Amino acid sequence: MLRCWKMICGYCVAALVTCVLSADDKTPAAVLAGGVEPVSPAGPAVAAPALSITQHQATIAGQQVTYQVTAGSLPLKTDTGQDTAQVFFVAYTRTDSQDAARRPISYCFNGGPGSSSVWLHLGMLAPVRVQLGDQPQPVAPPYRLGPNPFSMLDKTDLVFIDPVSTGYSRPAADQDGKQFYGYEQDIRSVGQFIHLYTTRFNRWQSPRFLIGESYGCMRAAGLSKHLQDRYRMELNGIVLVSSVINFQTIRFGVGNDLPYILFLPTYTATAWYHRRLSPELQKSLPEALAAAEKFALGDYTLALIRGTELKSRERQRIAREVARFTGLSAAFVQRSNLRIRMSQFAKELLRKRNRTIGRFDSRYLGIDRDGVGDRYDFDPSGAAIFGPFTAALYQYLRNDLKVEQDVPYEILTSKVQPWSYEGFQNRYVDSSESLRAAMTRNPYLKVFVANGRYDLATPYLATEYSFNHMLLAPELRDNVTMGYYDAGHMMYIHEPSLERLKRDLDKFYQAAAPPKAPDAPQ
Repeated sequence: MLRCWKMICGYCVAALVTCVLSADDKTPAAVLAGGVEPVSPAGPAVAAPALSITQHQATIAGQQVTYQVTAGSLPLKTDTGQDTAQVFFVAYTRTDSQDAARRPISYCFNGGPGSSSVWLHLGMLAPVRVQLGDQPQPVAPPYRLGPNPFSMLDKTDLVFIDPVSTGYSRPAADQDGKQFYGYEQDIRSVGQFIHLYTTRFNRWQSPRFLIGESYGCMRAAGLSKHLQDRYRMELNGIVLVSSVINFQTIRFGVGNDLPYILFLPTYTATAWYHRRLSPELQKSLPEALAAAEKFALGDYTLALIRGTELKSRERQRIAREVARFTGLSAAFVQRSNLRIRMSQFAKELLRKRNRTIGRFDSRYLGIDRDGVGDRYDFDPSGAAIFGPFTAALYQYLRNDLKVEQDVPYEILTSKVQPWSYEGFQNRYVDSSESLRAAMTRNPYLKVFVANGRYDLATPYLATEYSFNHMLLAPELRDNVTMGYYDAGHMMYIHEPSLERLKRDLDKFYQAAAPPKAPDAPQ
């Protein structure tokens, strides 16, 4: 069955032919699926149809790219062969490569816990992306999907994974989903899928990468060691987008002063963006951030450590400096005991205008019911993206990838709660040691970390702190590269940042998996 697709939601693209393998099609599936028959496992809670395989073309970085998309589910099984879950995935494979089996392959996922992979999929990496514009404000429905000239498909094949109970992934009918809902449980199930896909689709000779965002960075760090331990599978690289690998750096709480210190430069960036700093600091964002970092890691840290021993005069001085770098009043800082939670900052910075600040992206503004209190009603940056990504995903899967499901695609679900952190009782969740161990065992493993300057969910200084305290051996420290972008948690929704991120990742993949000449004939 042939279908010609000449428009993507109003955007002209190169004409392409979509070939769908129907259930009764006798065409050898191995030709389309790289030697793998479509699988239709029995017994899932949601019926798993045969894999949908479609053919496409796109222009990426000025180059014509021909590729295949495989969408559907693979079964997770026990060692005795019992189905435990169906894991939904969408895989992009370049078909015009001279050595397809040795092309880099990247396994991609978001976080939550409870998030599908839609954000990295249709925001950053795939050859199509949601069109949001570059201004930090909502766009009107209906929403558009258009070409993504900054896709990474020209450099790596891409497999987007929806962990169990997200997307169209579901536990098997007779299985309790709780076996998948936790730090260790999640790492085991996603690791099992990566092993299964790598084996079934003959990718053991491909350079392998993980790409995770937010809590997906916690998962990626844990997987780096788990894949070594369980499957003896080594990675070439890991891309962490808006990273958190140590919860102590972002969890505000009594007795934990780290977040107050590590969030401060992002408060500075936010105040700078909304023009709330003094004229001196307003001149240059890089200079303002450098000064804020110096204060945060110096006088501010020492002041918080001293607690109530801090003398009144010094306390007043520190309050004035915090106010200077945050755009808040010194009196407010004093009343907050020099410690400003993110929710307080988001409510207070523009209180006189009755506006609140976005958590995922502090460039976005919201309007609360009233101007009192210290917590905002909603995150305006989240509200601006959830609808567009959801609508685009449903249309894309059904119309273009020929995935037909009537159950909800769980974009971001609470069904995975409560999430188990059983191995971290009486301490903060921390996967940095797993990453350190993996990098030490495999000194060729490289890591790229993308940071948004306006990210109030996972601020950049918290990420720097986590990597600085991994205590990597000196010869391994150059294996970590940091990138900084003028947007928030999903920095890729800002096209200038996405374009720069694409250039940075091209260099990273080149360094982590340089192309090799084909094997010489025997």
